[in-house]
Amino acid sequence: MKDGFIKIACATPDVKVADCEFNADRMIELAKEAHSRGAKIVCFPELSVTGYTCGDLFLQTALLRASNKALTRIAEETKELDMLLIVGAPVTYCGKLYNCGVVIEKGALLGAVPKENIPNYSEFYEARYFAAGPVEHCPVCLEDETSTFIGNDMLFVCAEMPEFRFGIEICEDLWVGDTPSVKLAQSGASLIFNLSCSDEVIGKADYRRTIIKAKSGSLACGYAYCDAGIGESTQDMVFSGHNIIAENGSILAQSEKFSKGLTIADVDIQRLAHERRRMNTFRCEDRLQECYFSLKLTENELDRHFSPTPFVPEDKQALDSRCEEILTMQAVGLASRLKHIGCKTAVLGLSGGLDSTLALIVTAHAFDMLGLDRNGIQTITMPCFGTTDRTYTNACKLAKAYGSTLTEINIRKSVTQHFEDIGQDPELHDVTYENSQARERTQILMDKANQLNGIVVGTGDLSELALGWATYNGDHMSMYAVNASIPKTLVRWLVSYEAQVSQGELRGVLLDVLDTPVSPELLPPEKDGTIAQKTEDLVGPYELHDFFLYYMVRLGFSPAKIFRLACRAFEGKYDKLTVMKWLKKFCWRFFSQQFKRSCLPDGPKVGTVTLSPRGDWRMPSDASSRVWISQLEEIEKSL
Repeated sequence: MKDGFIKIACATPDVKVADCEFNADRMIELAKEAHSRGAKIVCFPELSVTGYTCGDLFLQTALLRASNKALTRIAEETKELDMLLIVGAPVTYCGKLYNCGVVIEKGALLGAVPKENIPNYSEFYEARYFAAGPVEHCPVCLEDETSTFIGNDMLFVCAEMPEFRFGIEICEDLWVGDTPSVKLAQSGASLIFNLSCSDEVIGKADYRRTIIKAKSGSLACGYAYCDAGIGESTQDMVFSGHNIIAENGSILAQSEKFSKGLTIADVDIQRLAHERRRMNTFRCEDRLQECYFSLKLTENELDRHFSPTPFVPEDKQALDSRCEEILTMQAVGLASRLKHIGCKTAVLGLSGGLDSTLALIVTAHAFDMLGLDRNGIQTITMPCFGTTDRTYTNACKLAKAYGSTLTEINIRKSVTQHFEDIGQDPELHDVTYENSQARERTQILMDKANQLNGIVVGTGDLSELALGWATYNGDHMSMYAVNASIPKTLVRWLVSYEAQVSQGELRGVLLDVLDTPVSPELLPPEKDGTIAQKTEDLVGPYELHDFFLYYMVRLGFSPAKIFRLACRAFEGKYDKLTVMKWLKKFCWRFFSQQFKRSCLPDGPKVGTVTLSPRGDWRMPSDASSRVWISQLEEIEKSL
């Protein structure tokens, strides 16, 4: 349960219809197995103690007594386990029979939540046996004198982690418009368990996945759907045991259809809490009866997968679709700006590197959308002290391949004159030496845009903005920044996608750009003419920084949690000391460089993470990083 992760299990046991003793045996076995695998809560299907397909046997006193006895036995034989069980059983109250989810905590029945929506259509005849649940929280005594509470107004709260609250709904409750999960989530439930016995028909599994993903997303919650399977009567229906665990719109784990056993996942309660805090439209109402339970806050081994590239889909088909969509969004943003101001000229500094290549790709697509001749794209290459033959040649080839108008302006003389004017030693390769080149290039681009009645298209990306790896009022500035919300890891894939759909010389030069080390080329090349200044040697690997950026800005995770997840995601590639080194660097740079982000030019938002001061990120330029760095320094002592 460290860092907000709760390991939960959906358990589909073998069932014998109306054989409560057999069913209890299987449930106890699966509960112990789930506990051995670190689960803190295990949920069983609807009416799992008796079986769902008992029919008129639900009206038999013998079956109800056997069910009560089995409930007591399950509680007794799992009382030493530090976990909760949620089991499905019929419960009698005030002369009515209710289809309930019963919560068991260390030998005690904590509460019974009745099904609210009783289906009585098609193959379902539940109204023949069961009543819709009572709303009020009431005490109930089972026939074996075991007592508990029954009601639809119960919310189960962890005493050790108050933000961990869960509620229960049962099968049909999910399929109606006004689901009980809405009031549960609005009352603070971060996790919803659904005990189900959903028969299988063609196409239903896809719909089931869709509705569970949508429900977990709209409620910003975890949703655990536990389905009955093998052993239920197949007299008129077939049951597949299709268990699904979702979190905030994404499926964490699901079972194969027509299988049995455990489906386990780690739900991130802290992430869900952050999501709700972030969305001020998420309505909260404290209106349910809180039932407290206790669990030890132990560090669990995570079964969950964490992608090292959170901005980049791991599925190739999804990645291609994402790239196409992003390129279109960037191009639409630029095209709309050009059309609004009646501009037919775009000025772009072309270095032969990744970022300017992507900006050129986007600009070409925007011109095509507007039906403008691409010769209106004024690409300018401005070689200086650090320019290599490789990047210069690639810039020229790119400009030609995209049909833009290429101008070469060598800035060596102007920068040298500037050094003389300000008294800068040209042999001193310090920050002034580097930034003078970047600002001279920006001045040329701005002035050429004035001459040509055009706008300067910015090339800097989101990762550079996060790190402040841009020259203030140099490459930091433009008239429309098309890459402002594209992280470096995604820039690479967008250029790769363009290469994939291109042919001939264009494809070749794009592939060579992808193979070129990332560099601002502000320092003289090596003696062999290769790039001397490699960005990732100075600020760290962009794949690490993009990982840090996503989990800090998008999900609000603490540095300690980000460190833990990064070590897991990059295990085998970066050791813990390396991850720690660059995470500390990221935190320091992110805070110290905010002043550059406070005055960004316009640019389109295309993803869920952006640092525009007019959009998703508002932060004072003089905020302190002490809390973040101190937390990492404490962890560093134990490494």
